[in-house]
Amino acid sequence: MFDTVSVAMQTKKTVDDYLQAHPEWQAELSLLRATVKASGLEETIKWGAPTYTLKGKNVVGLGAYKAYIGLWFFQGALLQDKHHRLVNAQEGKTKALRQWRFNSLDEIDAGLVSEYLQEAIANQAAGKQIKPARNVRLVMPSELTAALASDARLKQAFASLTPGKQREYADYISDAKRDATKVARLEKITPMILAGAGLYDKYKNC
Repeated sequence: MFDTVSVAMQTKKTVDDYLQAHPEWQAELSLLRATVKASGLEETIKWGAPTYTLKGKNVVGLGAYKAYIGLWFFQGALLQDKHHRLVNAQEGKTKALRQWRFNSLDEIDAGLVSEYLQEAIANQAAGKQIKPARNVRLVMPSELTAALASDARLKQAFASLTPGKQREYADYISDAKRDATKVARLEKITPMILAGAGLYDKYKNC
């Protein structure tokens, strides 16, 4: 559903800064922000985007994109989703995260959003969570292996990544069907690896 993410992720110091950076979504972001804050969650900025926590644990995030704005539920897969509003933005990659997308102010039902928030908060308070898979073997595609072997700086940066981020990059290359696509993807992720970013950081943490 998503391809890769941009390295040029601007860091916002406050939520107000974030809203001002997205004037096209001011009304929608303001309504969602007010709804989330009314739930009692603590507001902060993480990874340059509004994030709402319970005792330091991430519950939901707020993100603006070109075509829509979205709420990210960090443990969204545990929600009942009775109204079928949640999507997995990284099908096959993301286990816990779920996103609720809005294309206009009219689509935001604050009462319904609050219902989902209360369930998410209750789950977090109860300690419910989907933990990431551990000890999954890293299978390196030949294209990435060759690139690391030919660039010492890239190799060092890749080695500094967490095992999970390494697997994301390796799988991203391996999943491409055509050689040309693999080369194009390698070109896209090279600056991201050098920056120490994960492939899906933007979607996980916004």
